[in-house]
Amino acid sequence: MNTGLYIHIPFCRSKCIYCDFYSTPAMGAMERVVEGIIAEYGYRRDEIAAPFQTVYIGGGTPSVLPANLFSRLIDTIDLTGVEEFTIEVNPEDVTTESVAFWRSLGVNRISMGVQSLRDPILTFIGRRHSANQAIAAIDLLSQGGIANVSVDLIYGLPGLSVDDWKEDLRRVLSMPVTHLSAYCLSWYEGTRLHKMWRQGRTEPVDDDIIDGQFSALQQIAVQHGFEHYEISNLARPGFQSRHNTAYWNPDSRWLGLGPSAHSFDGTLRRIDDSRISSWLDRLPYPCDIDEEDAIDRLNDNIVTALRTSHGLDLSKIPSKYKKQIIADAEPSLRAGHIELSDDHLRIPAHHWLTSDTIIRQLIILH
Repeated sequence: MNTGLYIHIPFCRSKCIYCDFYSTPAMGAMERVVEGIIAEYGYRRDEIAAPFQTVYIGGGTPSVLPANLFSRLIDTIDLTGVEEFTIEVNPEDVTTESVAFWRSLGVNRISMGVQSLRDPILTFIGRRHSANQAIAAIDLLSQGGIANVSVDLIYGLPGLSVDDWKEDLRRVLSMPVTHLSAYCLSWYEGTRLHKMWRQGRTEPVDDDIIDGQFSALQQIAVQHGFEHYEISNLARPGFQSRHNTAYWNPDSRWLGLGPSAHSFDGTLRRIDDSRISSWLDRLPYPCDIDEEDAIDRLNDNIVTALRTSHGLDLSKIPSKYKKQIIADAEPSLRAGHIELSDDHLRIPAHHWLTSDTIIRQLIILH
């Protein structure tokens, strides 16, 4: 079981066209939000009884925080026993000085949003860095002593061919990178990308291209010694994200702080208010209970576990639901879209792109 702390820094200099995470360019609120997170931490830290093993600071873009605010925040947190300390950064914020500063705070893992090594695509999606900046940033992190570097890339992007994607993968995975998060572009309603699609200014790429890019991801990752352990996550042996893996394990616990952050204490899920103004007004307890019953929690487990190479551990499922799940899985088992072995249901990796359809068949209805 992992116990983790997640802190959401809701600030970005600009918003990428595909992003539906909560963020704002209102940098003037930074100090109030940091002080608010510190107050929330002081009030809620005992919701998770065990010491934190992992800390993850995400966003938004945590690397936009000024050094004094970052230090103020981290100095408040009890890092005793923390084994994995991750912050998300953008390439344009990576310098020799910033890397040394992050290390001085105890950070030992960096997750960097590269997204593409194609400058026209980076401009199209609203990124502020170039491909050369991203490559230089990876080198700076390695030279600065960060031995655990995760890179985000996106496939299914308009204008990105299968051959382009293969080339980008080979370049990234040949660098000092230990982890790769590879996401298929999502066209979320409410994003600028979705609006552009509705206006006829762009359109989703063909499924055949996405299939080809996903297959290339699996093949090239193996060639470079990476294990595909979750639909969107691959790592060198021993470098799986401990913090994010906890979200897919029903036995794990985590405390989420900051606007829009989520928490789970083993019984209750809590969601922080996502608007900075109302989140500040509600401190030191700015969250709501996400009402769940046993079936909701079981369905959460089904959905998350079947996205991983580990699969769904049926030995931990109550017997009456276990029988129902196996019966509902029978058509997919016959078709080879899901496998049953060692009391685990697993979706073979080559079927992960269609996993939503497979998983929907196993959802327990109230």
